[in-house]
Amino acid sequence: MTDQYVLDLQEVDEKQVAAVGGKGAHLGGLSRIEGVSVPGGFRVTTDAFRRILAEEASIDDQLDRLSRVNPDDLEGIRTLSAQIRQAIEAVAVPGDLAAAVTRALARLGDQAACAVRSSATAEDLPTASFAGQQDTYLNVVGPTAVLQHISRCWASLFTERAVIYRRRNGIDDRTVHMAVVVQRMVFPHASGILFTADPVTGNRKVATVDAGFGLGEALVSGLVNPDVFKVRDDEIIAKAIAAKQCAVHALPDGGTREVAIESQQQEQPALTDAQVVRLVRLGRRIEAHFDRPQDIEWCLVDDGFQIVQSRPITTLFPIPEAADQENHVYVSVGHGQMMTDPMKPLGFSMWQLTAMVQMHEAGGRLFVDVTRRLASPTSRAGLLDAIGRGDPLIRDALETVLDRGGFIPSLPDASPGGPPAGGAPAPIETDPAIVTGLIERSRASVAALERDIRTKTGPALFDFLLEAFEEHKRVLGDPLNLQAIMAGMDATWWLNDKLQEWLGEKNAADTLTLSAPDNITSEMGLALLDVADVIRPHPEVVAFLQDVEDEDFLDGLVKLPGGAEARDAIESYLDRYGMRCVGEIDITRPRWRERPSTLVPVILDNVRIFEPGAAERRFEQGRQKAQEKERDVLSRLRALPDGARKAEETKRMIDRVRTFIGYREYPKYGIVSRYFVYKQALMEEAERLVEAGVLSEKEDIFSLTFQELRDVAYSNQVDDQLIRQRKAAFQSYHALTPPRVLTSDGEAVTGAYRRDDVPDGALVGLPVSAGTVEGRARVILDMADADLEAGDILVTTFTDPSWSPLFVGIAGLVTEVGGLMTHGAVIAREYGLPAVVGVERATRLIQDGQRIRVHGTGGYIEILP
Repeated sequence: MTDQYVLDLQEVDEKQVAAVGGKGAHLGGLSRIEGVSVPGGFRVTTDAFRRILAEEASIDDQLDRLSRVNPDDLEGIRTLSAQIRQAIEAVAVPGDLAAAVTRALARLGDQAACAVRSSATAEDLPTASFAGQQDTYLNVVGPTAVLQHISRCWASLFTERAVIYRRRNGIDDRTVHMAVVVQRMVFPHASGILFTADPVTGNRKVATVDAGFGLGEALVSGLVNPDVFKVRDDEIIAKAIAAKQCAVHALPDGGTREVAIESQQQEQPALTDAQVVRLVRLGRRIEAHFDRPQDIEWCLVDDGFQIVQSRPITTLFPIPEAADQENHVYVSVGHGQMMTDPMKPLGFSMWQLTAMVQMHEAGGRLFVDVTRRLASPTSRAGLLDAIGRGDPLIRDALETVLDRGGFIPSLPDASPGGPPAGGAPAPIETDPAIVTGLIERSRASVAALERDIRTKTGPALFDFLLEAFEEHKRVLGDPLNLQAIMAGMDATWWLNDKLQEWLGEKNAADTLTLSAPDNITSEMGLALLDVADVIRPHPEVVAFLQDVEDEDFLDGLVKLPGGAEARDAIESYLDRYGMRCVGEIDITRPRWRERPSTLVPVILDNVRIFEPGAAERRFEQGRQKAQEKERDVLSRLRALPDGARKAEETKRMIDRVRTFIGYREYPKYGIVSRYFVYKQALMEEAERLVEAGVLSEKEDIFSLTFQELRDVAYSNQVDDQLIRQRKAAFQSYHALTPPRVLTSDGEAVTGAYRRDDVPDGALVGLPVSAGTVEGRARVILDMADADLEAGDILVTTFTDPSWSPLFVGIAGLVTEVGGLMTHGAVIAREYGLPAVVGVERATRLIQDGQRIRVHGTGGYIEILP
């Protein structure tokens, strides 16, 4: 019988989250799957919860106060959430609602034991599970007790942990409502959790079963360790049987208690192997119904499985879509580009359209499929060598996959007439004019783009951009461009390898490349020191900048003594570097030109820390150190057997590295310069679409791919629901950690540094800039939050070129992501900063303010007492 407030299990399916919450909806869906047994019961709908809130006017005021509490004010959240819970539990359940619950209970049996479980509308969602955030009560007997526990479930929507979890997931407390699930109690022999994908590795083909005796509360609460079984293709591939000293059992009059397990049974498996395989088959059926991996709570009763809950596993990293069912191995693009944050659809689609290789999106990140290159012995060796020099963790992860055998097919090498396996360009002469010509060619291409795009609008703009993307790739793929990049990198590797072999000196190229010419990224950091020099003599300008809160501050500067000069200096800087920003490979990120206040804290740090003329002094000091190092190295080489030849070869490579290594940074500058031109044109188009009533706001275009936005420009129609879904998905992607290597089975393969030459307790990474430095760690996740003192060591997840202005004021660098030739490493060497990158979980293992010692030559960090 249908009631506004009470629905039987059979009346519910997974589409009715708004009425019965996530848990209730999933249980309704489960009950409709053939062969799946779900304990009978009913749902108290969210209408009942809303009615309870309306009964007590003070709750609305308390919710208003809670919405205004700072998310970091844990004491305030604790106090207000407790008050709201008390108010909800104090509301008497209205008579008609109590009668509806009592009637539903009578159908189960008046004195039937029940499980009373919370089911919030923001729960068991594909993007956020909210597992354990609200309350569950087992073995509740009789209408009075059931009604009392329903009230407790309603109140549990406002547990402190649930409120904080919603804040972290961007969910408004007022948009969430609570239903309650009441089910006939199950008294199992064994119970536990089934994950239809391995929750640790993400492998979708490996299911994990956790099992224990009695009710599942013993496992959930951590009273006992579970038996753990891993199953692939109906075969148990691993199992660990735990000593289970206790279990939770139901009491005859209601409630539960902990009981001891007899010693002879403690190390018996809670399930037989056959039962485990049968349970996993059942899980696969449930997974297929919901079309995504599931976290399933099960109970074993008389050799039959009862399913009491199923929710999506929200922590798994998505798998790139493939057109076939073959095995694939994907390498992260973000780890190479030093931007592992999620990208919005317009951002990743434009990177795909302008990239030189095909890229696949998953979880807002991009990946390159390297399966075919790994399958051929020759191309495999070249790929592993190139990747290993840049990021040993990726190489180790790929070798882990290769060592298993069978996952990657074995293909013959390419025919002699095919392209070279490694794709390495032919060498070029050591001629500075090559770099000058390439830079001029890039500038001319950007200038032509700026000129030609001005007249384009509507559909014509998108047609023009598709042609511009081809020019973009032509400039980037110019053989001379690739030859110049490789010349600098190859010379670096040659110097490091040979000077270690001949002189026993590690990473000698780090010093030999100091203050190399034509490095646009290091020039960008030094140029901001020059801006500080203009501002420093004007105290009123400095005071004004300390209070900047909005983006029109440049207009206010001109009213102050020295303000016009300050504004001109900042404007000049923005003209040259304003297209840059954190995460700049994502076109949707705000550029410095769009948000110049981002630079103000760095400018003020430069004013405070440095003396006038610091930029020129630093560059000259680096140049002199490089010259001194060159003289020292050549002198020592000449004293060796065959020293004249070794010195001559080394001198040739030093000249080569100083000619080309600075250019390593320029192609990215050219890409980002073009991106800003694209973005300005697209934002003007977005404004037109807003004025035409097609879009609600300009930034909605960020939630569409380039191809979708082009369709909107042609049709003047947009799918608002798609934009909302994309925004919610993007928000959820922030909680996912992108793997360096991902397989088509969904396994995130983690590499390791195979080293035994570091002290115990040290954090290991990749040495990218020589030297040792000791200082205060500043763990900074957002450049805008930087507050650095001279001698500080920057610890962060990743740095891209936009971080380089900070590098002039620090003593060392530690990042979680990076390689030998990524931008942070190049600029660290350019500025002579000891640096170690690729340090797993560095921002969590190192505390802000701790003293640390960075061994940039050895590639490890010591945390000091």
